[in-house]
Amino acid sequence: VQLQASGGGLVQAGDSLRLSCAASGRTFTIYRMGWFRQAPGKERAFVASIRWSGGSIYYSEPVKGRFTISRDNAKNTVYLQMNSLKPEDTAVYYCAAGDYSSNPVMESGYAYWGQGTLVTVSS
Repeated sequence: VQLQASGGGLVQAGDSLRLSCAASGRTFTIYRMGWFRQAPGKERAFVASIRWSGGSIYYSEPVKGRFTISRDNAKNTVYLQMNSLKPEDTAVYYCAAGDYSSNPVMESGYAYWGQGTLVTVSS
């Protein structure tokens, strides 16, 4: 499975941005997709996750109510709609895919990773 993330950029606080992650290859093996982010000087952290067949959605507390994860199976793409962005949302955002049922908020549950897309939120 190969993952290609896109949609990052420079925005102002309060703006919205939508990230996309296109999957290719053995996509029929995907069980769950997730988004993680790594802020400067910090470890990578869980953001959101969705089961590939739909449902079973999880969000981290810092983004709950502002971010929405969704997927389009016909396009083999998962999205992260980010609203009311804050400077602390600045990070490299990574999409990931897991091929079995595991803890959806742990990096260990995902075998495949995209290259990351940078989101910068100015104040």
